[in-house]
Amino acid sequence: MTPNVPATKTTYLPTIGIECHVQLNTKTKLFAAVGNDARGASPNTLISHICVGMPGALPVLNEKAVELAVGAAFALNSQPQAFSKFDRKHYFYPDLPKGYQITQYDQPIAKGGYVEIEIEGEKKKVGITRVHLEEDAGKTTHPEGMDFSLIDLNRAGTPLLEIVSEPEIYSPAEAKAYARELWLVMKYAQVTDGDLYHGHVRFDVNISVSDKPGMLGTRTEIKNLNSFRSVAGAVEYEIKRQAELLEKNEVIVQETRGWDEVKQKTTPQRQKEEAHDYRYMPEPDIPPLKLSASFISKVKEGLPELPSSIRESLSELQVDPKVIEDILDREELLDRVLEVKRITKSTEHTRRVLFQLLDDPDSLSIHVKDQIKVLEMISIGELSSTAAKAVLKERIKIEEDPRLIAERMNLLQISNESELEIMVREVLADNPTAVADVKKGEAKAVGFLVGQVMKKAQGKANPEITKRLIKKQLDV
Repeated sequence: MTPNVPATKTTYLPTIGIECHVQLNTKTKLFAAVGNDARGASPNTLISHICVGMPGALPVLNEKAVELAVGAAFALNSQPQAFSKFDRKHYFYPDLPKGYQITQYDQPIAKGGYVEIEIEGEKKKVGITRVHLEEDAGKTTHPEGMDFSLIDLNRAGTPLLEIVSEPEIYSPAEAKAYARELWLVMKYAQVTDGDLYHGHVRFDVNISVSDKPGMLGTRTEIKNLNSFRSVAGAVEYEIKRQAELLEKNEVIVQETRGWDEVKQKTTPQRQKEEAHDYRYMPEPDIPPLKLSASFISKVKEGLPELPSSIRESLSELQVDPKVIEDILDREELLDRVLEVKRITKSTEHTRRVLFQLLDDPDSLSIHVKDQIKVLEMISIGELSSTAAKAVLKERIKIEEDPRLIAERMNLLQISNESELEIMVREVLADNPTAVADVKKGEAKAVGFLVGQVMKKAQGKANPEITKRLIKKQLDV
């Protein structure tokens, strides 16, 4: 696949690797029995002596976080490690009171695996280097025009899973597809709630360009991207920026850069640290993590259905793949589609409810049994698709049986063939010219006759049955 590179004199080949931080869906933090959901919480209210780094405070590992990390490993087509350990990563952040972050370094909870993406109909596997557990730091804000900063430690100690890809991504489109698929996989595996707005899934993108195939250039890292559009935009801009520097024979600095969403450009933040700058050492307060075979097996057996399996299950609907991707992005709607599929075992009903929900998501508030009643009424010709929409809208407002709603609103179609046959014979007798045109093969004449039957039936005749009966009586 040809990389998306700028139009310069030399062809520059981009290489991209992505580190993703996933906030684990636990009730408490990684090492402290404090609430983990900081959304809406007042600053510094979800903290403990462990979060603020008090002397002598001892961390206790959250078992649920380990369980979710093991599930993530399986979801990423990897195998969790029976033995892993925690390490201290030393650096000074004003919002990291201990002065070090507890993470996993040389023996993470998972190694290897892949995420499969699709670009322009072609599938590709992007390898996973490693998956490790670590705690988050707090948050620093800098009030505009002030000479001080504010620290909120609610996020300090939040359990994160860092997923590091192999440098096997070569374009903005591939980077965007990888980020979205990884987000979907983690969300459907119930590892995270996937809240991108609040940064529960964040992407750090490493980008380098080179004019020599098989050789990497000097990389830069774009931190804390929380949308797929930002990932693609940052990669595209950075490829162009680096290629233009190389074209001028200027040096690319290895550094961490930020992404300005408004200006659609990256800006320098700090020189990029290397592993030796962090002074890693084994974490003395947490013993090595040893997972039993039974624990690993139990987590694997409880893993929910993942996007790849759902796509395969819905492929029988024979709808545009973009429609499937749209419904995958809206998990609450997908749950209803799969529920209808499971209950009715009908491809037709499943396809109809999929489009119903995409057209009117509010119909999700209707009980599934009533939604299925509407689907069945469409299937047997009692309701047209337009009438079904009206019934569903009324059902959202009023808790009433869909059939009673259809009767009250005078929306039920006439599908009884004996009743329709009488009307068809009368219309054919009254319209000899149109009958002759039908026999000559003029398709519009059939539509005219169907319209005449509909008029006689006050708009309630089932058009498909009516059309079939007309052709049958005229032997065409």
